[in-house]
Amino acid sequence: MQTSFHIQIRISITSLAMFLVKTWRSLAFGLYGYKNFMKSGFVSLTGLNFSHPFAAKEHSKNFRPEDMQAQLEGKNCIVTGANSGIGYATAEGLASRGATVYMVCRNKERGEAALSEIQSVTGNKSVYLEICDISSISDVKSFAARFSSKDVPVHVLVNNAGVLENDRRTTSEGYEMNFAVNVLGTYTMTELLLPLLEKAAPDARVITVSTGGMYAVPLMEDLQFSGNKFDGVEQYSRNKRVQVACNMFHFVTLSNGFLEGVWLRLSGKLRTSKEGADTVIWLALQPKEKLVPGGFYFDRAEAPKHLPFAATKGSHAAIDSIARNLRTLSNL
Repeated sequence: MQTSFHIQIRISITSLAMFLVKTWRSLAFGLYGYKNFMKSGFVSLTGLNFSHPFAAKEHSKNFRPEDMQAQLEGKNCIVTGANSGIGYATAEGLASRGATVYMVCRNKERGEAALSEIQSVTGNKSVYLEICDISSISDVKSFAARFSSKDVPVHVLVNNAGVLENDRRTTSEGYEMNFAVNVLGTYTMTELLLPLLEKAAPDARVITVSTGGMYAVPLMEDLQFSGNKFDGVEQYSRNKRVQVACNMFHFVTLSNGFLEGVWLRLSGKLRTSKEGADTVIWLALQPKEKLVPGGFYFDRAEAPKHLPFAATKGSHAAIDSIARNLRTLSNL
């Protein structure tokens, strides 16, 4: 009886501790996110509204107009998920600076419409459409083989394609959909394009678009959310935490803040796709000496990967295990 009592006490204390940590994560993320990730945070940084009480003014020095004036003639850039949102804004921003841009899209019709619009707006005809469904590993491999046959150096790879499915969906290859797109497909794409990135060394870079939501979750080795009660938002955040933790040979990962259409519906308060793409373009333009390999960036500055006391760090063993799992699942 005494042993049973002790076990119950331990279980209760453990459960309480887990509850308190999870509550703190949510609270810390909410406060940090409202201060930094909303439209007001971006507006204050660009000098348009320094009166906002939650403005992150200390970082405004990072927004120098000259940083965005570099040109990209002769540079080859790949942007996944490029027909809308951040991907479209990124592709347009790179094309307007003279880059040769390859837009990787799943839907041909929407991709062609976006391609035509970008060519028209920028006057850059060196913008091309590539069709690939990132959720399909076989399709990613086919695209990589097809693109590699061009034998062109890749100076910038922007892994922007992502999905947030609230309900559990499984791909034709048997993977949970969020994981397939946000993690496995992105990992496979990057791995297979490394030889072309090496051709552009030492100036090549891989930029992966993450989200502030990853601050609210710890690193989990359960990559496909095998629990009974599926939570699409939490799975999406877990996916982004995996991207940042494993880094997947990326030079940089960044947070896009809170965007219209993602996470919340707060009219007028969320960042636009163009505002979300600002740091993506900034990272593509900066000399490599200014960037930290494996860094996590937000609003043109390196940002912390974890919030204080949030217990979201993963062990080296867990990170190594996830990396091995990804290589096995992608069959590379």
